[in-house]
Amino acid sequence: MHTMWKGSISFGLVNIPIKMYSATEDKDIKLRTLHKECHSPIKYEKVCPNCEKEVEQSDLVKGYEYVKGKYVILSDDELKQLKEEHEDKSVKIIDFVKLEDIDPIYFNRSYFLGPGENGNKAYSLLREALADTKKIGVAEITIRSKQQLAIVRVYKDCLVMETVHYPDEVRNVSEVPSVPERKEVDQKELDTAITLIDQLTTEFDPEKYHDDYREAVLRLVQEKINKEEGTTTPTDTDKSNVVDLMSALQASIERTKGHGGEKSVQKKTEAKASSGESKPEDTKPKKRTTRKKKASS
Repeated sequence: MHTMWKGSISFGLVNIPIKMYSATEDKDIKLRTLHKECHSPIKYEKVCPNCEKEVEQSDLVKGYEYVKGKYVILSDDELKQLKEEHEDKSVKIIDFVKLEDIDPIYFNRSYFLGPGENGNKAYSLLREALADTKKIGVAEITIRSKQQLAIVRVYKDCLVMETVHYPDEVRNVSEVPSVPERKEVDQKELDTAITLIDQLTTEFDPEKYHDDYREAVLRLVQEKINKEEGTTTPTDTDKSNVVDLMSALQASIERTKGHGGEKSVQKKTEAKASSGESKPEDTKPKKRTTRKKKASS
């Protein structure tokens, strides 16, 4: 399991070195958008709508939109300074409360907390204290430059940290449209509904629940693979390799032509030598012919 954060848990004068691991993973099936003609993945380029041109990463800055269409620019140096000022590598427990006091709507994401170096004893102490008191710790932590509220609790002999939304991050339920007012309902209908709930009541077993759609998509993908219906994407690398290969082959052919010409001349010379003709005799007539031409002129 990959360590994504190292720091400590502190409450009072107790300090516990810890390592943090992601407790959950996204199992959604990610489908790429491909070009229908050649099955290449589609690129989503950064384009300025005002200049109507593609922009490079070096041309981008961070801005906060304080009113519609108006921004204040925050430089990388300013953001870096703020990050360094607030990046405290600790989970500071500030209160202890009961788990049932927090509505699940506040919970965000879960992380496993394991002991760091020389932290086993203090880690076990906090775990047993939380288990015996049936309490959870309310803490503050900074992850990736974002200060977050969190709770620390025990889950199957392991400490778990759940990031928690701040109150102003949870929308007001009164803004939900068309919610009917609470009023008396028909008693027989209510009794029937309660009876149905009682019949379906059981202990929670997470293993019995499955993502049927995801499993169906994976089965379909595997069927297509088994039928060899997969496709290969032409990439820029493949194209460059083809060009390089063609160049190498062409150069090899040219070199072969040159060597072939030299070999043919050599073979002809060797054939003349084997027939009893010598090189001096071959060249002498040519020299006499040349002298005659000069004399006649």
